[in-house]
Amino acid sequence: MDRPDGRGAADLRPVTLERGANPYAEGSCLVRMGGTLVLCTASVEANVPAWRRGSGQGWVTAEYAMLPRATLERTARERQGAGGRTQEIQRLIGRSLRAALTGFGFGEHTIRVDCDVLQADCGTRTAAVTGAAVALADACAWLARTTGVADPFARLVAAVSVGILEGVPRLDLAYAEDRHAEVDANVVVAEPDRLVEVQGTGEHGTFSRADLDQLLDLALGGTARLFALQREALGR
Repeated sequence: MDRPDGRGAADLRPVTLERGANPYAEGSCLVRMGGTLVLCTASVEANVPAWRRGSGQGWVTAEYAMLPRATLERTARERQGAGGRTQEIQRLIGRSLRAALTGFGFGEHTIRVDCDVLQADCGTRTAAVTGAAVALADACAWLARTTGVADPFARLVAAVSVGILEGVPRLDLAYAEDRHAEVDANVVVAEPDRLVEVQGTGEHGTFSRADLDQLLDLALGGTARLFALQREALGR
C-alpha cells in the first residue's frame, strides 16, 4: 500500500529544526515534522525542587501542552492542571532529556523545557523530544558560560514513531496512518544507538518479536537522520 504522502516505508516526513526560535529563552527550537509543529523552549531557573535542595545538584524537567486549535477540532485548555495523557507525555520528555546529560552537577539550577504543540499531525511527543534536545543543548551551554560549571550536555537524544499498517512496518506515521495502524510505537534513542524508551502497543492486533526488531531497525535509521539534522542545527 502506498503511503498517503508518497513516502517510502523507511522515510521520515520533511523535518526542519529552527534553533533560537524564541529570543528570550536560554535555549529554543521550533521543530516541524510533516504537519506537526512544536515550539520547545528551555529556561534556566535558579532553584530546584524541594527534594533536591541542599544537594548541590541540578534538575531537568519538562512540560507539554497542546494549543486549542492544534487539531481538527478545538481542544479545551487544561486549566485545572495537566490531564493524564499530558502528564504521561511530559514525563516521557523529561526522562528522555535527562538521558542527554553527563549528570546533574551544575549547581542548584532547574532547566525547565516547555514543549507547546502549535499544530498536530501525529508524533507530537517524538517531535517534542527531538526539538527539546536542541533547546536543552543551548540552555546547558548558556548555563556553563554564565556560571562557570562544566557543560552537562553529553549526547543528543531524538525520537520517532513507527508502526505497522496493513502488515507493513513504517517509519514516522502521519495521522492518516496512525489512526488505522495495527501496531503503534514511539522510540527514544540517545546518540548513536542507545535506547532510552520504547513504547509499543498492538492497537488492532498483536505483533511478533520479528516485527518488533523491524520496527526498532526503522526507528534507529530514522533517529540517525534526526541526529544529523540536530547537529546541523547546532553547528556541531
